[in-house]
Amino acid sequence: MNDRPTDLSVAAPKLGQRVLRPREQVEEAIKEAVLDGRLRAGTKLPAESELARQFSVSRPTIREALSSLQTKGLIRKVPGMHGGSFVQAVDYKALGQVVQESMHNLLKLGGVDFEEVALVREHLEVPSVMLAAGNRTEADVAELRGIVKEQKSRSVDDPLVPELDARFHTAIARMSGNRVLASLVFALHRETEPVHHLDLSPEVGRETVAQHDRIVKAIADGDAAAGEKAIKEHLAYLREHVSPASVPSGAGAGATAD
Repeated sequence: MNDRPTDLSVAAPKLGQRVLRPREQVEEAIKEAVLDGRLRAGTKLPAESELARQFSVSRPTIREALSSLQTKGLIRKVPGMHGGSFVQAVDYKALGQVVQESMHNLLKLGGVDFEEVALVREHLEVPSVMLAAGNRTEADVAELRGIVKEQKSRSVDDPLVPELDARFHTAIARMSGNRVLASLVFALHRETEPVHHLDLSPEVGRETVAQHDRIVKAIADGDAAAGEKAIKEHLAYLREHVSPASVPSGAGAGATAD
C-alpha cells in the first residue's frame, strides 16, 4: 500500500478567476438588480454619494459605473434639480447586449463555434426584413435611407463601414416589432462582425450598398415578398465574397456576412 500523500498541486484544477475592479463590481450589482426585477423600470437610483456609501467606493467609481450602464441602455440620466439616474425599460438593445456577452463567452470557451453563430444570424435576417415591411413607419424608412446615404459617401476602407452596416441591419430588426428578434440580431451581428470577413473591394462595396437600397425600397413599399427576395439575394451575393483567411478557424463556408 502506498501511503505517500497525493500531490494536490498537480491533480487539482486551478480555481482562480479574474477579480473585478470596484467599478465593474458596482456595475454588475446594479445590472443584476435591474435584470432580476429588484430595480424596476422608472425607479430612481440613490444619489451618487449614497451609492458610494453603500458600495464603500469613491464617487468617481460610481460615476464610471453609471456611465457604463447608461451606454448599455440599462439606465438613463436626467439632468436638473429633479433629475438623476433612472432605470430604463429593458429594450432590445439592453437585452441584446446581455445576449452578446453570453455569446462572446461561449465563443471564447469553445462552447459554440463561429459558424453556428453566423448561420443563425443569417437566418434571422430574412424574417426581420419581412416583418419590417409590414410594421415600418415613415420615420423608420427615413432612418434606413439616411444610413444608406451615409454608406454611399464612405470608401470601403473607412473605419465607420462596419458600424454603419450594424446600424442598418439592427434598425431593420428593430422595425420588425419583435424585441426578441431585434435583440438577437443586434447581439449576433455585433459578435460576428460580418463586414470584417468580406473581401471588400470597391466593386463589392458598391454592389452591397445597392442591395441595401433594394431592401429599403421593399420595406418602404410594404412588400414583404420583395423584401424576402432582396435580403436573400444580398446574403447569397456576400456569401460568395467571404474572405476565407478572415474567418475564425472552424467557421467554414457557412460563416457568412450580411
